[in-house]
Amino acid sequence: MPPPLLFDLSQRDLNAPPVFDKETICRANPQRFEMQQLDGILWYDKEKSQILGYKDVTESEFWIRGHIPGRPLMPGVIMIEAGAQLSSFFLKQVYQEQGFIGFAGIEEAKFRSTVEPGQRLYLLGHILKYKRRKRGTHVTTSVQGVAGETMVFEAIVSGMGL
Repeated sequence: MPPPLLFDLSQRDLNAPPVFDKETICRANPQRFEMQQLDGILWYDKEKSQILGYKDVTESEFWIRGHIPGRPLMPGVIMIEAGAQLSSFFLKQVYQEQGFIGFAGIEEAKFRSTVEPGQRLYLLGHILKYKRRKRGTHVTTSVQGVAGETMVFEAIVSGMGL
């Protein structure tokens, strides 16, 4: 049985225009082309350290041809990458963190279902730890992915300012 969601999605308008669009995301996050895995931000609360973003999974994703032929499934590692990009964007855009935030670790990752082309993967994030240090920033974020009504993954990701 999956854990509870980080926050109640029924309290968010999932059809609202994004508060931050792909262009804004590109100004904060360096990933481009095939590796850009975050399409929009629907909501955030800096005080509660929570954010809701999404990735629209299309028929033109780079992994379609090989994962899995005849039944394309979004790779779990790409789901985690999308969650890490959500965390990085939150730090850069909302917390005004400077410099590059690099992916530093994954803990407690669980994959619970599949994501297929044509689905929107909602990405929920909650910053658990955020420290600014002389040697760089460190962040730990709980992330979850939801497609339809189903939690498809959960993980703890960490990043470091470089």
